[in-house]
Amino acid sequence: MDRFDEINAFAAVADVRSFTQGARRLGVSSAQVSKLVARLENRLGARLLNRTTRDVSLTDTGRAYLERARALIDDFEALEGSVRDETGPKGLLKVSAPVSFGATQLTPALLDFAAAFPEVSLDVSQTDRMVNLVEEGFDVGVRIGALTDSSLIARRLAAVRMVTCAAPDYLARAGEPATPEDLGRHEAIIDTNAADPNVWGFGGHNDRRDVRVHGRLRFGGADACVAAARRSLGVTRTPAFAAAEDLRQGRLVPLLCAWEPEMIHVHAVYPHARHLAAKVRAFVDFLAERYAGEPEWHQGWGAHHPAPR
Repeated sequence: MDRFDEINAFAAVADVRSFTQGARRLGVSSAQVSKLVARLENRLGARLLNRTTRDVSLTDTGRAYLERARALIDDFEALEGSVRDETGPKGLLKVSAPVSFGATQLTPALLDFAAAFPEVSLDVSQTDRMVNLVEEGFDVGVRIGALTDSSLIARRLAAVRMVTCAAPDYLARAGEPATPEDLGRHEAIIDTNAADPNVWGFGGHNDRRDVRVHGRLRFGGADACVAAARRSLGVTRTPAFAAAEDLRQGRLVPLLCAWEPEMIHVHAVYPHARHLAAKVRAFVDFLAERYAGEPEWHQGWGAHHPAPR
């Protein structure tokens, strides 16, 4: 086991190129990780890592050793996982999720999951920044929109309409836009989490229309944008789940539905592993079943408006 601890510490440091981050990933001290890696190098009689004050990198020998060591680590984890899984999902499950979706949609699902799987402990972090699941020790993440990290396994959970909307009082005062280009004369409430916050795209790939919007209110999150729109302060563009209840109650009115952009998607993502832990598999399956079919956030407000093309 001492040798396995050495190999595991070396692999963790190599993955994140940091003794501090590697130690955090393993849940031990930096000093302990440094000691394990040094002991491994001394036993092998070879330097595996180049160390500077700013960076840690693999030597050629270390790169070759890591490739073989990875298979041993995967086999060991698969062996332990197969034994643990015989009694069903259990243990700590660390989940990362975006703030708005987490607050309005995911939290009720998490509570139902906790009730259904009492042997699983949940540690949930909600943030709109792009989390590195591997480096930060998360088992699974819930992400919305385009996926950029090809090293993760992704399972599509649900579709999300992007809705342009405003309060009736605002529309009575400023008029309702008839085409996307009409937004140029409206006060936009801008979500700065978007890739290009000041450009709202409409239509599909073959009929895309990009409109530049402007406004004095800018927020880093959908909830604040929806709240501002509800106060009649302008027009906002938001995922449907953030505005669904306001749309159902008539506090907000959907606009330009015939020009809506293509839907975005909610995914569950998790790192590659030869043996997928039962707790991760159970959680992803639970969410997939939860969001199967037409999402709740699309229901009850769009009946009198055309669906997006």
